[in-house]
Amino acid sequence: MSKLPAATQEWLAGAGLTRLWEAVRKRLESNGVQATGSLRLTAVDTQERKALSLLLGKPVTGAAVTVRLDVLDARLRASAAGLGLRDVMKELGPPLTDRRAVRAGVTARREHIWSSLGSALDASPLAGQDWTRQWYDLLRRTGVPRGVPPEAAVRTLQQAVTVLTVLLGPEQGGTRGRGELAAMATGSAHGLDDGTWLARLVQRGIALAHGTEFPGDAADRRALWRLVSVTPDEVSSTVLTYGLRPVGGGWREQALRERAIHHAEAHLTLRDLHDLQLRLPAGTVIHICENPRVVEAAADAACVRPLVCTSGSAATVVLTLLDALATAGCRFAYHGDFDWPGIALANRIIRRFGAQPWRMGAEDYEHLAARSQREGIPQLPLDGQHVSAAWDQHLAPAMTALGVALHEEVTLDLLVDDLSGQT
Repeated sequence: MSKLPAATQEWLAGAGLTRLWEAVRKRLESNGVQATGSLRLTAVDTQERKALSLLLGKPVTGAAVTVRLDVLDARLRASAAGLGLRDVMKELGPPLTDRRAVRAGVTARREHIWSSLGSALDASPLAGQDWTRQWYDLLRRTGVPRGVPPEAAVRTLQQAVTVLTVLLGPEQGGTRGRGELAAMATGSAHGLDDGTWLARLVQRGIALAHGTEFPGDAADRRALWRLVSVTPDEVSSTVLTYGLRPVGGGWREQALRERAIHHAEAHLTLRDLHDLQLRLPAGTVIHICENPRVVEAAADAACVRPLVCTSGSAATVVLTLLDALATAGCRFAYHGDFDWPGIALANRIIRRFGAQPWRMGAEDYEHLAARSQREGIPQLPLDGQHVSAAWDQHLAPAMTALGVALHEEVTLDLLVDDLSGQT
């Protein structure tokens, strides 16, 4: 219920005083909600001059007027309003915001975050180490990620100190899983997953303590964790392969050869790749495809040529295998989808591994598009951002002209022929 008489409130809220209250609100909110200082209105029209004259108790005749807030406050208290300036502004709404107090509060909460981190470090066995001061200074410069509340920031930074104490403190020792470490510090086995702020905080600390660069990709992150005897998850992500016949004598190499002999696909984990001896005959050509259906068809047809599948955008485990095969002296041939994401992936693989395009030219695309149309296969529209093919300047224009996306499945018979050694 308003504290202002109805008639008084209606008059104060009239159009002739709208600009005054806007200016008053801005001034009060910026100066700690104190009725001090003055403001100036310009281009005052006739309606405003009449209203201001009545409000201020003096004639306003010019195109500009200066209003002292303390005088306006006293005038309102002595008027039918019976309230000071701040209370009148509250009645006219919306509520005033003390922006000075808000800024002070933000500053205080920010300082609390970093003082809490400093206290946690000082109380930990890490205190006094050179890298901890570097870590603290770096974190303070980069700040808290947007959207992280102060209380969550304090908690996460203290968790980072806890984890780093376990990994780099005087009682460090023994190999532990990343999920186990995360559960110990946060209660969740996913607390140190890639992409979390806590994981980045800990990784920065490890990198500074060991004098190495902050990791730029998944492989570097795993290597950094291993520096402190933490084993990331190296078993859930796999790369789909077919027909690999490494020369080594270990059971893993033998198992791959057995699966190749029996025309069976193989899923390899990062852990497998650490222990595999991927020695193949010099110059072995490894075909690379994008879709698992190609591997399935190759196995069904008892194809003889080795194949690695990216399963869409190549994950770290895929790139790790291809890097190892490249080191072993293998050569590569790549085929993927004829759509813009497929061309982008092909560009990455072909550039990184020097792969030859495998039925990925403009003529291949046009032939497949025409064949699909003849066979009555529904045409999939080509959507998304245009991507030029690094290996064939005519491919992207041909795709744009026809506007049809073609996935690997429409090329399956030709790819299987190639993998069977029939072409």
